[in-house]
Amino acid sequence: MASILSLFDLVLPFFGMIALGYFCGKRVKLPAAGLAWMQFFLIYVSLPMLFYRLIADKPLSDLTNWPYVIATTLATYVVFALSFTVGLYFTRGNLPQSVMQGVAGAYSNIGYMGPPLVLAALGPAASAPVVLIFVFDNLLLFSLIPFLMALAGVEKKSMLETARGVAWKVVTHPFNIATVLGVLAAVTKLQLPSALDKMTIWLSGAAAPCALFLLGVTVAIRPMQKMPPEVPALMFIKLIVHPLLILLLLSIMGDFPPAWVFAGMVMAALPPALNIFVISTQYGVGVERASASILVGTIASMATLTLFLWLIREGFMPHDLFPSAEGRP
Repeated sequence: MASILSLFDLVLPFFGMIALGYFCGKRVKLPAAGLAWMQFFLIYVSLPMLFYRLIADKPLSDLTNWPYVIATTLATYVVFALSFTVGLYFTRGNLPQSVMQGVAGAYSNIGYMGPPLVLAALGPAASAPVVLIFVFDNLLLFSLIPFLMALAGVEKKSMLETARGVAWKVVTHPFNIATVLGVLAAVTKLQLPSALDKMTIWLSGAAAPCALFLLGVTVAIRPMQKMPPEVPALMFIKLIVHPLLILLLLSIMGDFPPAWVFAGMVMAALPPALNIFVISTQYGVGVERASASILVGTIASMATLTLFLWLIREGFMPHDLFPSAEGRP
């Protein structure tokens, strides 16, 4: 009983902040345009500081674990392909809509919920895998989406122009800039001046509560009109298949510490990211479906994510499905 209570103590603040945002969004009538500055603060200020701090004190060997990167990124690609196929079936071959279904089934809330939740659950040993998953999942999805949308005719650009645009967005994205700066700090063992260090602590600490509150408000002011028929299948792929596929591929790819395996599983078990709504709005495709996926996925993940965390904490979840005769670490 004590372990279950401690688990609820871990997850309830995260979902409680979402619920608080949802409640405020329903009760307080403010213009939706007011969310823009909070989004700017998160994307350009607070979350980059969080990722800088996660990386800056890591050994370089932790940040170049390519077998881990391949396994986790491949898992995300596979669930994207599965979700994309589900989308093709339910939309009768509508390619732009199917791309958004693929994103809904593969893109976890790895920026807003991931770092604080995983680090609270698994400790600082999980920070390096959290960073790797964040960086390479974003690189994968933000490369796939514009190319597929260009193929579907939504992006009115040539493939060369699209490639240039993708490369520029990757290079200039504040999360990726923060990652590069963090790697440089890790290599040079840079110590920030006390005042700057304190600012980065404050800003990184603001990321999770602001992001979760924003998620709740966004869902509240854009309510689901009806349940799209494909959403249950997409959420099964997102919340169940994705973390189990991570476990399978990491077991096949090599010997990884338990914290790294479980970090990958928890990141995969997170609900769909708020960015799915932002992307659908940007392209004008599947906005209602995006809202439904975020709402249903967030509610369902309260049960599925808690279950995965309980299995991990109680020792019922193996970190290696194929241990060698000598036993892996």
